[in-house]
Amino acid sequence: MKQRVVVGLSGGVDSSVAAYLLKEQGYDVIGLFMKNWHDDTVTISNECPWLEDSNDAMLVAQKLGIPFQTVDLSEQYKERIVDYMFREYEMGRTPNPDVLCNREIKFDVFMKIALDLGADFVATGHYCRKDSIEKDGKTIHRLLSGKDNNKDQSYFLCQLSQEQLAKTLFPIGELMKPQVREIAASKGLITAEKRDSQGLCFIGKVRLPDFLQQQLAPKEGVIVEVPSNFEGYAVGPPNFNSEEDKLKYLAAKKRYGTGDGTVVGKHQGAHFFTKGQRKGLAVGGTKEPLFVIDTDVEENVIYTGQGKDHPGLYRQGLFVRGEEIHWVREDLELEVDQSLKVKARIRYRQPLQEATLHRTESGLYVIFKQPQSAISEGQFVAWYDGEELLGSGVIS
Repeated sequence: MKQRVVVGLSGGVDSSVAAYLLKEQGYDVIGLFMKNWHDDTVTISNECPWLEDSNDAMLVAQKLGIPFQTVDLSEQYKERIVDYMFREYEMGRTPNPDVLCNREIKFDVFMKIALDLGADFVATGHYCRKDSIEKDGKTIHRLLSGKDNNKDQSYFLCQLSQEQLAKTLFPIGELMKPQVREIAASKGLITAEKRDSQGLCFIGKVRLPDFLQQQLAPKEGVIVEVPSNFEGYAVGPPNFNSEEDKLKYLAAKKRYGTGDGTVVGKHQGAHFFTKGQRKGLAVGGTKEPLFVIDTDVEENVIYTGQGKDHPGLYRQGLFVRGEEIHWVREDLELEVDQSLKVKARIRYRQPLQEATLHRTESGLYVIFKQPQSAISEGQFVAWYDGEELLGSGVIS
C-alpha cells in the first residue's frame, strides 16, 4: 500500500512542486485547496484573488494526474484568525496571522480533513525541513530552517507541536527557490513563473486599515513626536533587589505621556498603527522620517521619533507570559530559574540574534546581546539552536 499524502495546493509554485516531488517519490498524492475568504471588498484587486489561485491549483493537479478538491474553511478562518486579529489590534497589539494560520488552520483544521481522507501525512510548500531523532526510547521530530536562507519559513511554523510535525512533510525544504521554479518550468506547471503571493495568509493583499475598519471604528487622536534627547532615555539602571528585577527592567517598554514631546499631527485610530511603522503617518517637514515608537490605545495617542536609530525604538529584552510559551522540543523545556543561550528572531526574515532565555515563575524573559528595534506585543519570538527551531512565544 502506498502511503497517502494530502498536499495543501495554494495555487503557487512552491506547493505545486511539493506535490510533483511527492508523486515522484511514490506517494499516493491528493491536492486540496483551502478557501479561507469570501469578502473581496477589502482585498486589493488582482493581487492573488482566491479564484485565480484555486484555478491554478486545479490545473496543476490535472497536469500531475492527482485528485483535487476545494475545502471551504472560511468559517473557521474568520473565527480563529480574523476575529483574533481584530481583538489583538483593538488591544494595541500586532498579531501575526501567518503563524496563527499555520497552527490553527493548515496544521489543525486542514490536517483533520486530510486524516479523514485517509492521509498518512500532510505536506506543504514551506521552505523548512524536518528530521527525527531517537531520545530515551522516544522519537522526537526536529523543525529545521530551510536550505534557502532567503526563503527560510521555519519562523511561520514556530507554534507547531510534536503531534503536528509527526504527520507533516516539507518536500521543498532542501531546495533553493530558483531550483523550485526550474522544476516547475521543466514539468510545464502553470505556476512556474507566478509571483509569490503577498499579504495575509490565504486572503491576499489587504488594505489593513480598510480591513480593520470593518470592526474598529476610526477615532481621531494626536501624533506626538518624542525627541531623541527625551530625559526618560537618560535614566540609568536602578539598583536591583533580584535577578528577576533586572530582567524586568531590561524587558520593560518605555512609558510616555503627551507632555513628553510635541503634537505634530492627527491620526484616525491608534489601533491602526504598529511599532516601527513609518508609512501612513502623513506628517511632513521633519529632517528624518518619523517612526512609530509606541501606541497608546487607551488614550488614543501615537508616539513617534525621528530616524531609524531613535532610542525609543530599541529594547534589550522582552517577556513571554507562562501560558504563551511554546516548546516544539518539549524535551528541552526550561525549568524555573534555568537559562539557555540561543539565537532568536522577533519577526520573519530578521537575521538570527544572540540572546539568552531566562525562565521564571511568571514566564520567560528573552534578553538580547544587542538591543532590538520595534519589539511589538502580539508578535512571536522564536528561538533556535543552530538551524533547529526549539520554541516560540507571544511577546507580551
